[in-house]
Amino acid sequence: MKLQQLKYIWEVARHDLNVSATAQSLYTSQPGVSKQIRLLEDELGIEVFARSGKHLTHVTPAGEKIIALAGEILSQTQNIKKVAKEFSDERKGSLDIATTHTQARYALPKVIHSFIEDYPDVSLHMHQGTPMQIAEMANDGVVDFAIATEALELFGNLVMLPCYLWNRSVVVPKDHPLAQVSQLTLQELAKYPIVTYVFGFTGRSQLDEAFQSAELEPNVVFTAADSDVIKTYVRLGLGVGIVATMAFDAELDSDLVALDASHLFADSVTKIGIRTNTFIRGYMYEFIRSFAPHLTKDLVIEAMSAGGRQEVEALFADIELPRY
Repeated sequence: MKLQQLKYIWEVARHDLNVSATAQSLYTSQPGVSKQIRLLEDELGIEVFARSGKHLTHVTPAGEKIIALAGEILSQTQNIKKVAKEFSDERKGSLDIATTHTQARYALPKVIHSFIEDYPDVSLHMHQGTPMQIAEMANDGVVDFAIATEALELFGNLVMLPCYLWNRSVVVPKDHPLAQVSQLTLQELAKYPIVTYVFGFTGRSQLDEAFQSAELEPNVVFTAADSDVIKTYVRLGLGVGIVATMAFDAELDSDLVALDASHLFADSVTKIGIRTNTFIRGYMYEFIRSFAPHLTKDLVIEAMSAGGRQEVEALFADIELPRY
């Protein structure tokens, strides 16, 4: 059994059983990938992939378990490399972060700017996507960290570190009737068409839960993943916008009014998701601490060593999270 063969079956599974796409991503030949998979299956005495002719159709039950183990082994080989790099040069390396547009646009710029100044020899890569996509990237070991509000809890292989609390604002043109109300209510808000985040993005679940609890049906006419896109369509008169408060800039958005809606919706918590058994290098601890100062190296190590999600949550039970 070769490490290369484990990498091939892992990558084929990640590429939806497309051997050609797998070979292309690994800079090798399709026949070479197919041959190594067959050699592994012959050695193990089972099929990892079921076939119809020359095409792979699905992963076999045995294959699912083998591929999962292969992923763990490949993850540990990366940890070995990271350990070696940590002791050879602790200020050089790479850091891959997956996050959403809101985090990348509003919460991370100052942190990243400062980090690059402190660690100029660390190659920093940012991957943007939906919360589900970035959680999958962290869960699969494609990135070191996932930073998001939604979806991280769906993956049991991720340790979630709470970073900060945030809430929402209702954004309207200055001449909009809501700009004149003394106390914004869900009942008033439900009277107007709403422009907000796609479901599964940026705390959208808390928004939906608030309307459901009040037995109201919001008229959501347009959704987007990008706060700036939402504000653009508010300007076009499509509806009133509901965005993360951090996404409103008093100078850049001077033609709009932001109405505090924190009394209408439950707070959301942005978290960093890290795959269990990840080797965290020194500069990675520094990045976490700069993003969330309460996440000290000792606390992160304790959380990564915890026995499960409840134990991790207990570590943060008495910590007052900052508010963005």
